[in-house]
Amino acid sequence: MKKLLFTLALAGVSVAGMAQNNETSVPEMKYSVATNSFWSNWFVQANVAGTAFYSNEEQGWDLSNSPFKGFRNNLGFSVAIGKWFTPGLGLRTKFNGVWGRTVGADAKGEAWSKDENANKYWTLNEQVLFNLSNMFCGYSNTRVWNFIPYVGAGVGRNMSANTYAMGLSAGILNTFRLSDRFALNFELGYSLWETDMDGIHSGAIESKHGPASRDQMFNVEVGLTYNVGKTRWNKTPDVDALKALSQSQIDALNAQLADSQNENAKLKDMLANQKPVETTKIVKEIAAAPVSVFFNIGKSRIASKKDLQNVKDLVEVAKANNSKIVVTGYADSKTGSSAFNQKLSQKRADVVANELVNMGVSRDNIEVVAAGGVNTLSPVSYNRRATVTIK
Repeated sequence: MKKLLFTLALAGVSVAGMAQNNETSVPEMKYSVATNSFWSNWFVQANVAGTAFYSNEEQGWDLSNSPFKGFRNNLGFSVAIGKWFTPGLGLRTKFNGVWGRTVGADAKGEAWSKDENANKYWTLNEQVLFNLSNMFCGYSNTRVWNFIPYVGAGVGRNMSANTYAMGLSAGILNTFRLSDRFALNFELGYSLWETDMDGIHSGAIESKHGPASRDQMFNVEVGLTYNVGKTRWNKTPDVDALKALSQSQIDALNAQLADSQNENAKLKDMLANQKPVETTKIVKEIAAAPVSVFFNIGKSRIASKKDLQNVKDLVEVAKANNSKIVVTGYADSKTGSSAFNQKLSQKRADVVANELVNMGVSRDNIEVVAAGGVNTLSPVSYNRRATVTIK
């Protein structure tokens, strides 16, 4: 048993070292998460357990305190089911047993042998888990090693003596990610029990210095965790991105309004100063004023189809005079590289040109120009557009 416990501990330390090395070599994507449904983030665990027992009757018997003594320890197993309610906080119900030791000594102060003190027992604990790795370092679905202390309480039964006891538990659970579904466990646990847990009724055997107050257990466990159902946590909505998108649409409408106001001002000025013989010329100049179609940041899809209504009016004039139309695409130079903005402006111009064809304009009468990224209008969002002009 001594060799086995040493092997389990060494294996846990070795895996921890490998996990830390892997963790430093793989970049982690940390982010805030939204609460998942009740049926998400469940897990089950199964472990091989080595348990060392310390009886409340021991004081004064001069028994060795070493957990590796044969009269103290035995192999068993544990199973658990639990759920993570957040990346940092979870609950689990854990069953542990079933072969143990009742630690005591004869009248000469010699410990009972392994053949004399074997018993069968079980414990059932409800435990609160604290994933400190996620709490302090931020949630990451690719983190290899998670450091998880826990505390809990439960009930235990010594089946050999038919006695029950209440107890408290605490420990450290280390999980090492193998995949989204599986993880390797290495766990160190301690529990403190009422005096009947060892199967000896309190006071049945009186020690030289009086009984200790509680029975105790130390556990070393190695096993596997299987994650059930949905295993990851969703990112929280990016409120800033949503605000930026809404703002870009508002900016596009403001730019459209500014263009309309400029055109109206120009029209009023021309009407105020027009001469009767120049009516045809005035109409042509008004028709030649550019019409803007706006886009959201980084997109080549028209932000509002209402922009096309003004384009339709210009198209009617162009078709009536068999005029050519120039479509010029722009991007704002504050966003993206020059190469990206050049391609984006081309896409925007092509999208508007296709709309003109749908309105009945011959492709031969459309000239497409990609102006790339510009910074000619303020605010910068006004530059995310394509203009339509009669040539």
